[in-house]
Amino acid sequence: MLLEDDIEKLEAPVQGGLILCELNKNDEPYEGMLFDSEEAARAFYDDYAGRMGFVTRVLSSRKSERDGTIISRGLGCRGDSENHNNESVMVQKKNKSREGCMAMILVKREKPGNWVVRKFVREHNHPLRVSISKRRPAFDEKDKRIQELTAELRVKKRLSAAYREQLLAVMKDVDGHNEHISTKVEVVRNNLKKLEAENGHIQHR
Repeated sequence: MLLEDDIEKLEAPVQGGLILCELNKNDEPYEGMLFDSEEAARAFYDDYAGRMGFVTRVLSSRKSERDGTIISRGLGCRGDSENHNNESVMVQKKNKSREGCMAMILVKREKPGNWVVRKFVREHNHPLRVSISKRRPAFDEKDKRIQELTAELRVKKRLSAAYREQLLAVMKDVDGHNEHISTKVEVVRNNLKKLEAENGHIQHR
């Protein structure tokens, strides 16, 4: 049984607003793990990295050829660059290319609202730090306001589309009613012409 203190709420921006994912603070990624969005998966991995003692970075991204949206994202460890402060720049570059940390996570979008962990590498090739000061910057108030306004705009667009559909339906009903009335008027007009023709024929006699 999980206590309230063991649960952390991760807030991540998604289309249409913010989503709250309740995750166990002691969880670590595993293949098959599900998330509601790529942002939720990234927020969870950032939190996991902070607890373990490493800094994350984006390793790869793949976009859909159909609509250009992100369908997979690779996140990994930035490495332990602080351990090489006394080395020359050339030695650091060689070490980085030769000993890049392989710890990573790969999430893929299976369908809208369903992101799955397809690969997870736990092991690091360097010591992990207890505290992290260079975490990925969180969304500030400006970013949150943009998210809120974007969500509000999407809601208004959906309402506008719904009102438009209702208006078209009313116009369709009006057109049908007008067509029905026009048909009746045409029938009455034809009947009047017949009566006038018959009256003219009778007067001619």
